[in-house]
Amino acid sequence: MLAEFHPLRDFFGMRLLIIEDNRDIAANLTDYLSAHGHVVDLAWDGVGGLHLALVNDYDAIVLDLMLPGMDGITLCHKLRGEADSRTPVLMLTALDSLDDKVRGLEAGADDYVIKPFALREVEARLRTIARRSQPQGQTRKLHVADLCLDVETYRVSRGKRAIDLPPIPLKLLELLMRASPKVVSRKEMEAAVWGDRPPDSDALKAHLHVLRGAIEKFPDTPLLRTVRGVGYQLADPDAAT
Repeated sequence: MLAEFHPLRDFFGMRLLIIEDNRDIAANLTDYLSAHGHVVDLAWDGVGGLHLALVNDYDAIVLDLMLPGMDGITLCHKLRGEADSRTPVLMLTALDSLDDKVRGLEAGADDYVIKPFALREVEARLRTIARRSQPQGQTRKLHVADLCLDVETYRVSRGKRAIDLPPIPLKLLELLMRASPKVVSRKEMEAAVWGDRPPDSDALKAHLHVLRGAIEKFPDTPLLRTVRGVGYQLADPDAAT
């Protein structure tokens, strides 16, 4: 059964970075957030996490306090100071003392949660800090080549041509555009739309067929690519691999 769909409440997915060395916690966060329509990258240590945070554009970062290679406080200082990054940071800590909370906030974290935590609370806090970071009146748009999606009005255009999409192809488009140029697996796409109860195997293919037909209806450069045995990629042909 298709999960109830609320365009204004549930549709807005985020591109997130999780920096967490505990494999179980990282897997739980990744699975939950991916199933709720977010695109998630993962780093197991501070050095790798800082690299990803600097080379990619994220809506928010989930940062563990205790990390190998570089701890979360140091990473946050580097992100805010040396890199002058304003990407919102939600810090995870198992240390329930006022001093540790203050250290995290003084290092530049926007908020924190204490382990163990509820996954639903983490997502809610991420939405809050990501929303606060957006300047008032700023229009948020995603672009892949000449394809554009306004994530506030959900208007889609390619060049000067407006494109109308049904809700599910529109959600798939947002997921693919946020991940671009990465390949998104069938499992991730099905989870983003149907949660843990995907329909028959042809459903995703049918919705992608609608999406492809809409964004490549005229002799535009093809952007949606099927990666056999892996998933789908939406990218400028020059960026596709």
